[in-house]
Formats: sequence, C-alpha cells, structure tokens
Amino acid sequence: MPTSPGTDAHPHTTAPGVPADLPWHRAHRLAATLPVPLPAERVPLDRAHGRTLAEPAVSAALLPGTDTAAMDGYAIAGPAPWRITGRVLAGHPATDVTAMAPGTAVEIATGAPVPPGAGAVLPIELCLVEGDTVRPSETGPGRTHIRYTGEDLTPGRLLAPAGARVTATLTGLAAHAGLDELTVRRSPRVRLIATGDEVIGSGVPAPGQVRDALTPLLTALLAGTGATLAGAAHVPDRAELLAESLTGTDWDVAVVTGSSSVGRADHLHGVLTRAGARWHVDGVACRPGHPQALARLGTGQWVVGLPGNPYAALVGAVTLLRPLLDALQGRTRPAPLRLPVAGKVHPYDGGTRLVPVHLTGGHATAIQGARPASLLSAGTADALAVIPADWTPGAPADLLPVQ
Repeated sequence: MPTSPGTDAHPHTTAPGVPADLPWHRAHRLAATLPVPLPAERVPLDRAHGRTLAEPAVSAALLPGTDTAAMDGYAIAGPAPWRITGRVLAGHPATDVTAMAPGTAVEIATGAPVPPGAGAVLPIELCLVEGDTVRPSETGPGRTHIRYTGEDLTPGRLLAPAGARVTATLTGLAAHAGLDELTVRRSPRVRLIATGDEVIGSGVPAPGQVRDALTPLLTALLAGTGATLAGAAHVPDRAELLAESLTGTDWDVAVVTGSSSVGRADHLHGVLTRAGARWHVDGVACRPGHPQALARLGTGQWVVGLPGNPYAALVGAVTLLRPLLDALQGRTRPAPLRLPVAGKVHPYDGGTRLVPVHLTGGHATAIQGARPASLLSAGTADALAVIPADWTPGAPADLLPVQ
C-alpha cells in the first residue's frame, strides 16, 4: 500500500521532543519496555491458548495419586513362579485384592493401581502363563514398570512461570495437573486501519490502484501474538476520517498503515499531535521501514504507524508492533536467535538494514531482491536478519521470526 514515491527516502520531520531517526535497537527496546501489562483475568483452559500467564501455573494434583501400572501384565510379589490371585483394571480400585504375599501375582492393566506388596509389573509380552501360574520368559521382568505416587506431579509444583505463553502443550499439562482455569493477561485488542485513496480490499488492482496486502498480513501476524483483532477498516486520505477512526474505547492498539510519512496524503502526524498524543518513536534509522511511529493517546491507547510499502511495513511490525504486544501481555521475551548470515547483503551506513533470510544448516542465507514495496522476497522468509552498519560478510546477526 505505497503512500507516495520515495517514502523510505523522504526527509523526515519528527514530532516535538522526539529525537530524529532513533537507532533501530533503541526503538525496538522502547516498544518492548514502555507499556504496562494489561490487567489479569481468570479464564477457562479452552480460552487460555495463546495468552500469557499473569500468575504462575501450579499443579493442583498428585500424579500418580497412587502407585500405578505402566504396562499391561501382572503385578508380582517375591520370586517366581507366581500364583495368580486376582485382577485389577484401570479406573477400578483393587477391592478384591489384599496386600500381596510373596509368590503371588495379580493381572493388571496399564493405569490400574498396584496392590500393596507388589515389587514390579511383569509386561504381558514377558509372561508365560500356565493355568493359574505365571512365570517370566528368559528376559525376566527388567524394570519395575510401576509409576510411583507423585513421581510426575505434586500439589504446588510449578508448571510454568508468569510471563510464559500458554501453548497447546501447557494447556494439556494444566488439565493433567487438575486445573480448570488459568490466570492470564487480557488479550490486547488491535484495530487495523489501512489508509490511502488508491487502496482496494479485494480483486486485481487497476492501473493507479494498490491491493491492500497489509491488513491480511497483519491479521495473520496477530494470530500468533495472543492479540485479538478488534476490527479492520479502510480510511481514505482525509485527516478528519483518520481522526474519527482513532476514537472509541474498544481497542488497546491501533495500527495505521500508509500514513506515517510526511507526504501530502500522510495525516497521522497531524492527527496524533492535535489529539495531544505523546510521541515515543517518530522515524527509525533503518532500511526499509524508516517512517515508523509509536505514540500513546491520553486514554492510554497505543498507536503504531507503519509505512505503506508492504515489506517496509513488515519491518515496522517486527520492530514496534510485536514487542509492544508482548509487553502489554507481560510476556517474557526470549533472546533472539543469532546465526551467521551468508549471501549478498549491503549494510546501511546510516543505521540498520533488515534482510529476509532462509534458515538452513546452522546459518541464515539472505534472500535476494528485497524491496520496500514488494513482499516477493519476504513471502517465503523464515526470519529477518538485523544487519548493523558495521556488519561484515558471514558475521552473525540477530534474527527475528516473521511467521
């Protein structure tokens, strides 16, 4: 969704009090550290996936609650041979089995409680049964094949710390540990606002038109952040319409694409300044994606301005939007992956260049042909390599995921 020719090279006038052309790492860090996490709420497990823990998740269960069989077979006591005296199935207490005497065996199912006195469970494939007697095959019983009381979980055991993302496996673990709910941060509500008279939302653009690639891109990106889409709109290049789109209280973050530069059709600066917004980022010393913006309204709502060119907007999204959403959720951010970067890369003397890369064999390979207005190179990328001005060929660089 290009705004005006030469957007990325346009002379930039920053908001009052905001340093011009913030270094990329500083802008990235500001987005990750300025926000205060959103309030916590208690939600059922089926609503927790993708959210961020506001409190540690701890086990409520003792698992196993009693010694249980890890295999189908026979619980055995003492030396072989063993006389079979009963049966225990999973889900049924061993009501008809008393403490086992040496030389006895009880047929048992996986997950069934092991009777007192049993020293091991002999797997069925290692059993030789003759009438009411069982003995081992030549390989013998081997391991005990008993899961002992509390060996997996005990009440109060930490499952995951505050700040951890609730994954599918953590959801299953929480259920396994007897939990029905988790305390998570409220999901950030994100409004997407695409600007531009030339922008169309579907179909093949006619000459002079541009297909909106950013709303689909950002919607997909949001799906992996734990954020909630709070509406998407297209706004023509009119300041009053952009200002109107930034009203309301049903959103926490507004992402405005295509109006963050200083062309005649770029109204975001004026709209936010007139609204009394506090600016934190107004231009980043990187290529592409220079005209990025981060501001906060008096209501506490955040506004992220991204360039209209699709690849430049992607750079802005990983620079400002993703760390902002992580911070609003109190999410613990892992250190970035860092690998050697191969291929033809031209560092940007004035700051940082972000390059799409493929990850293979312990290194990153630059994808050639990346341009601000095209997603062709980035469309299959695994990550963006953060290339500083003093980078040398083959040197390592931080990698930011784009999927």
